[in-house]
Amino acid sequence: MWAYFPGLRWSPGRGEFCFDWLAEIIDRLYENGIYTVLATPSGARPAWLDEKYPEAMRVNRMGMREHHGGRHNHCMSSPIYREKVAVMDRKLAERFGSHPGVIMYHISNEFSGECFCDHCIRRFRNYLAEKYDHDIEKLNKAWWTTFWSHRYNSFEQIEPPFVHGETSVMGLNLEWKRFTTWNTNDFLKAEADVLHSVTPHIPVTANLMRMFGGLDYRKMAPNMDVVSWDNYPVFHNDWETLAETAYETAFQHALMRSLKRDIPFVMMESAPGLVNWQKVNKVKRPGIHRLACLQAVACGSDSVQYFQWRKGRGSYEQFHGAVVDHLGTDDTRIFQEVAEVGELLRKIAPAAGTLVKTRAAMLFDWDNRWAIEDMKALGQNTKRYEQTCIGIWKEFFRLGVDMDIVGSDENLDRYDLVVAPMLYMLQPGTAANLKAFVERGGQLLATYLLGYVDSEQPCYLGGFPGDGLKDLFGIISEEIDTLYPSDRNGILMADEELRGEALAKASEADDLGDGFRAGENREGGCGDKDAAEAASKWEVAEYAEILRVQDAQVLGTYTEDFYQGSAAVTCKSHGKGKAYYVAARTSAASMAPLFQRMLTDAGIPVRKLPEGVECHARSGEEGRYEFYMNWTEAPVSITGVTGKDLITGAEITDTLDLPKYGTAVIHG
Repeated sequence: MWAYFPGLRWSPGRGEFCFDWLAEIIDRLYENGIYTVLATPSGARPAWLDEKYPEAMRVNRMGMREHHGGRHNHCMSSPIYREKVAVMDRKLAERFGSHPGVIMYHISNEFSGECFCDHCIRRFRNYLAEKYDHDIEKLNKAWWTTFWSHRYNSFEQIEPPFVHGETSVMGLNLEWKRFTTWNTNDFLKAEADVLHSVTPHIPVTANLMRMFGGLDYRKMAPNMDVVSWDNYPVFHNDWETLAETAYETAFQHALMRSLKRDIPFVMMESAPGLVNWQKVNKVKRPGIHRLACLQAVACGSDSVQYFQWRKGRGSYEQFHGAVVDHLGTDDTRIFQEVAEVGELLRKIAPAAGTLVKTRAAMLFDWDNRWAIEDMKALGQNTKRYEQTCIGIWKEFFRLGVDMDIVGSDENLDRYDLVVAPMLYMLQPGTAANLKAFVERGGQLLATYLLGYVDSEQPCYLGGFPGDGLKDLFGIISEEIDTLYPSDRNGILMADEELRGEALAKASEADDLGDGFRAGENREGGCGDKDAAEAASKWEVAEYAEILRVQDAQVLGTYTEDFYQGSAAVTCKSHGKGKAYYVAARTSAASMAPLFQRMLTDAGIPVRKLPEGVECHARSGEEGRYEFYMNWTEAPVSITGVTGKDLITGAEITDTLDLPKYGTAVIHG
């Protein structure tokens, strides 16, 4: 159990904060075997504070001071707000730090947003001055400000990217996002430092939000003892299967898990029923809550927690899901399902503290994400960096590989296979990191848009990918073509084994006459030889690089346009490993045979489960725990499973049978 601290209570005439009401709650919880994760109140301020100290409120991108209201409307730079928060945090730690029921601090709530006030502008200028050694010419060179005569003479001339101000300097836009993370992180650290100074034995966390675009969570994780996040999937939507929603949620869990790879993370929030803020607030169908909770644990969480315990009677979240409904009884469907999950967690408790250990990783950088979003190139509405990463991750997951998601400059020694989708921006040391990885025997795959700019965003000279990666991959990207939705191109793989799904679909089309985009006959016929041949290609959509091959092996070539026959997929051996390059956007399913080849060469087993079945493994001193979840409405059988099912107590000797929405945790 965890508890938000909802606000301040002042005891008139006593001259001190009164926490008796909160102490009573924590005592009662502890007496009933429930521990408390105690939240600091900095995420929402009372009206009296904003009335007395208006500087605590943010200034928006239009340069206007916001009014009191909402949540996270506070300025991270405000000295007076930091002072008041520090006082409150110290009082909380002094009062409750010795309570045996308080096991963790929860700092603020879902950090987000930016502020353009004078305090933040001043801190931004100081931040830039420190970064560029107080030399404005270093900044001008890094940001290429001579273009359009945007050169600065001093750091005092620099403003953040106001809506009606400077937004055309890529370096400024990126550094503002970096600064927003830095400033938020500094606020987080200030709270953590106060709490640690009083109670160094109690860990701190801050609840994160999926692949949130406003902050670089990888920069914030070091200031947390434990990573936690709030998990609210859009289950039962009308654009994908339930299993697809689950697989994307597994990606989000993996992202959080990878922020601190050697410590289990915490699922701080989830809803046992529905939420109240999605476009369509769909009720979880019976059995889905259990699946979602087990998935979190399977992916590396050591907790299943809810917002909220009881529905609030009024205001913004009065209809947000909770364990206890407005009905106020324990016989509701939701309450009973929560009780069932509690029993489930009791049975699988031996898995607590174990870790997901994988030999494969995907590179994902927030800096790279921001730079791609802001680059004035490609199709402005079809960049889709995040979706590309998720799609590739899910395809590896279908092959039985649970990839970590790490930064491009992180140590890769624990991995044997790495994929780097759309790694447009290279951090200092990234190229050397990738080269060393391949040299020692790693299998590396990168895609189009690799290594166009450095961490300040000037383009590399001498050919893309820059910083020596053109030699690692044995190719140079001379041009990148952006395709309209009506454009058609494909990649024909020289090796039939690498045609994979496309070849299978071609055969199916030939047999059944089914029309589909990759092999449709625009003149009205389907299933003929031309359609089958067309379907045997990897379909290309949206982006296609035109390569100059240096010393790489060509695995696949384009089938259309003036670059027909030129290289689209290549491989170069380097040291003991291989570097693959896919120069065009194609479906992850099309690339699956290539992924399988890389996995085989890396010595990583491929395990294909029935569609809609999810499997993760955690391991520790007591052995290995395999988690199985059936996200379909049909029963499934999975072979090659041995061990004891902690949920049912049954010994499984080869075949695991899962009913509709069934689950199992096998200890072997």
